[in-house]
Amino acid sequence: MANHILIVEDEETILELIRYNLMQAGFDVWDTTNGEDALDSVRRRQPDCIVLDLMLPGLDGLSVCRRLKRDPATAQIPILILTAKGDERDVVTGLEAGADDYVTKPFSPKVLLARVNALLRRAESGGRTPQGTLSIHTIALHPGKREVMVSGIPVELTFTEFEILNLLARHPGWVYTRNQIVEAVRGDNYPVTDRAVDFQIVGLRKKLGGAGKFIETVRGVGYRMKEA
Repeated sequence: MANHILIVEDEETILELIRYNLMQAGFDVWDTTNGEDALDSVRRRQPDCIVLDLMLPGLDGLSVCRRLKRDPATAQIPILILTAKGDERDVVTGLEAGADDYVTKPFSPKVLLARVNALLRRAESGGRTPQGTLSIHTIALHPGKREVMVSGIPVELTFTEFEILNLLARHPGWVYTRNQIVEAVRGDNYPVTDRAVDFQIVGLRKKLGGAGKFIETVRGVGYRMKEA
């Protein structure tokens, strides 16, 4: 049975290129050209993956992504952002909105297909993270529910912040380089720089409050979770 892919793109030539290549690969494809219609479409028929442009008329792609990721009914749908906005700040903003992958225009159709297939495999396998609750120091996290608590108080994290915390918490004392963190959280060749990882760590520590001190910086190398 073919996977269902929703394309949200307002440039007709690009839309045709994406549609053609996905259909040639055997996907069941439908599309919309603005954010409001995209949300309505997902509510009527949930896709297995969404290819989402950022610069849309009306409701922009970031807003669409945030709304879908905040709704428990649609939060698990993989979203691949496809946009001309390739600056590091734009990439980080997309990840912060909850996007699962980020491809910049101009793009290779083969790379786009590879990324879509990778997201679908990840979704079908239930993701990389174990489902049991993990407790370390004052932090408790449940990958299956994507819940984090610090001293019994819920903490809301972005997708990327959660994945980084889960990686470090499951291997306390292990030092991860910034590149290793990117590869573990997002996969090989993901367009996020070392500085973007530092940005994520700063935000994560701030949200964890006093527990943020347990994420230690190893100067010149990377980061680790302090051993219990």
